[in-house]
Amino acid sequence: MTRWYGKLLGVVLGMALLRFNPLFGALAGLLVGHAFDSGWFRREGSKGRSAPGPSGDDPYAVLGVSEQASDAEIERAYRRLISRHHPDRVGGDAGEPHRQAVARAGEINRAYKRIKTMRKPPG
Repeated sequence: MTRWYGKLLGVVLGMALLRFNPLFGALAGLLVGHAFDSGWFRREGSKGRSAPGPSGDDPYAVLGVSEQASDAEIERAYRRLISRHHPDRVGGDAGEPHRQAVARAGEINRAYKRIKTMRKPPG
């Protein structure tokens, strides 16, 4: 389901803030709301959360590094993330936090292995 509330809030706030030209304010608010709903303001690689990260389509985004990152930077990012999200650090063997940690650690491991495979020299 697509998000819509950013557009609505943007139109209302734009009209309220730009009272001299409410049509322009509504249009500007609609654009900002669309950008919000589309996720343009989300920080890539923000790992201060325990919820699963970006989709597994881009392994670099999962680790929070750019494609131009060196092997050492990728290794550091992997070790930092896996130490933060490892299921053993959550404590206990049951419950939602443990399941989330298992899922996040699996996602991090898959991304790291995929990057290593892509960067391996042919032959």
